[in-house]
Amino acid sequence: MHAPAGDRARHATWARLENGTVGLLLGAMCVIPVAELVLRATLRSGIFASAAIVQHLGLAVGMLGSVVAAREGRLLTMSALAGVMRGRLGRAARLYSSAVAVAVCAAMVLAEAKFVLAERGAATVLAYGIRTWWIEALMPLGFALVGWHLLRRISPAPAARLAGLALAAAGAASAAAWPGSPLLTVLFGALLGLGAVLGTPLFAVLAGAALLLFAHAGLPVAAIAVDHYRTVVNPSLPAIPLFTLAGYLLAESGAPARLIEVFDALFGRLRGGAAIATVLACTFFTSFTGASGATVLALGGLVMPLLRSRGYGERPALGLVTAAGLPGTLLMPALPLVLYAIVAGVGIGQMFLASALPALLMAAILVGWGLRREPPRLEASPFSWARVRRALAAAKWELAVPLLPIVSLGSGLATPVESAALTAAYVFVVTTLVRGELSLVADTPRVLAECGLVVGGILLVMGVALGLTDFLVDAEVPARIVDWVTAGIGDRYRFLLVLNAVLLLAGCLVEIYPAILILAPVVTQVGAAYHVAPEHLGVVFLANMELGYLTPLVGLNLFFASYRFGRPVAEIFRAVLPLFLALGFGVLVITYVPVLSTGLPQLFR
Repeated sequence: MHAPAGDRARHATWARLENGTVGLLLGAMCVIPVAELVLRATLRSGIFASAAIVQHLGLAVGMLGSVVAAREGRLLTMSALAGVMRGRLGRAARLYSSAVAVAVCAAMVLAEAKFVLAERGAATVLAYGIRTWWIEALMPLGFALVGWHLLRRISPAPAARLAGLALAAAGAASAAAWPGSPLLTVLFGALLGLGAVLGTPLFAVLAGAALLLFAHAGLPVAAIAVDHYRTVVNPSLPAIPLFTLAGYLLAESGAPARLIEVFDALFGRLRGGAAIATVLACTFFTSFTGASGATVLALGGLVMPLLRSRGYGERPALGLVTAAGLPGTLLMPALPLVLYAIVAGVGIGQMFLASALPALLMAAILVGWGLRREPPRLEASPFSWARVRRALAAAKWELAVPLLPIVSLGSGLATPVESAALTAAYVFVVTTLVRGELSLVADTPRVLAECGLVVGGILLVMGVALGLTDFLVDAEVPARIVDWVTAGIGDRYRFLLVLNAVLLLAGCLVEIYPAILILAPVVTQVGAAYHVAPEHLGVVFLANMELGYLTPLVGLNLFFASYRFGRPVAEIFRAVLPLFLALGFGVLVITYVPVLSTGLPQLFR
């Protein structure tokens, strides 16, 4: 059954409105820090309350971006079952998991509304006469719109939507009249757990757990909204959408092809030059998109012919392309790196420095493996300075992108947020005005909406996760975990080995962003008990999570490569296995040689 034409038209109009609003907010987040930076450098002045304004714009982008993510069915989940179940079973799973999420959204609307009403009474002013509660009101409104989109996506059939609404209303009503019974807590917890297995979005699982625990303990659920607000207006948080925007703009332009040409012109005539070009291009690309799987999809069709033309067999080429982007997750300004720094409370600049040498080690392992697999060439084309000059001239704007955050942060001229805004603004100008590869009308709104969608899904999870984390901290759960771990594993080196195994397992089962949000706070506390440097712990965390993407037979990059190249997953598995083992050795080196992670931060302290 299809929706009537009038419904489709209204849906399209609302979609354009939502996308356009997210795009305008992202644009404002970019312009204000850049203007602040320029005014401070030239006129020794600035924009009043610019930091607070940008932080609250981050709140707006997060909430409205999550609405777009809900509309497109791309909210983060912990389960892959919903995507593989078909027929009646799949429809039943979607109905149940969506109803659970809608019920949680309804309960969160009530909790967030109580917080906003209290803030309205306080009558605080953000800046220029703008009341803070006006922006905070986007939180209950955002949850209401997310719930509406989830309800719409259950099924086009009115009966299915009514059934989902009835289930959601029953759950919300039960939450509103919560008696605090232990039996009901266990019952609703089991229902929530079933929803998590069947595909309920991660934010709803975490928010539902927090609601259950707060209600059972007799605590006001509005405290969850307070934690949500406190998280999404974190001073460093706007760096996440801004660096992500730069990556999406680059990915949509012709930058990937130009970068591959540069690296091939420089190194292609060397022994192993094709491997060097592949690894450097994929690493660079991943550092801005934050997703090595996206690199497989975007660059696979460009680097695979390059490797094959230099004599690589299909299996070694498949393996190298699937794994080549992994070091980029450890390089600035990769989104997982920034997100971990914020969640774990580590300085963003310190994490950038800590991850540089480990990223080079992982890249060197990939290049070394590629060098060994390249067959001897009977004759090599002579090195051409003319080709190098042409390639460098063609890619000069893209090659300057990493210098912006390095120079602006390293010199102390800009804060992390200003550095991210400067990078995003530069890439925007290059791709739209200088290169003209992205149309301001046709392409830019789409890219902004896609960026807002991804960021919104992450920030929504971050906002509700802190409420659950704070409850667990108050209940001394992390402290008990620390005591349990230290009692069972007395040696730091054994702890690191166990940590590698746990994180590797998490990396192959859970996406990196939910894993960071859920595991990083606990891992940080346990690591502190063993006196592991926080930046070293962060690098170990991220390296293991990325290696998990290659874990046979469940790593996500295996499925991306299978889709991109039309090969069975088992074939990709055989191609990747040697690289998985080699990079696993690299992870062990990173783990047990901490100076790789701590050396540069100590040097520049």
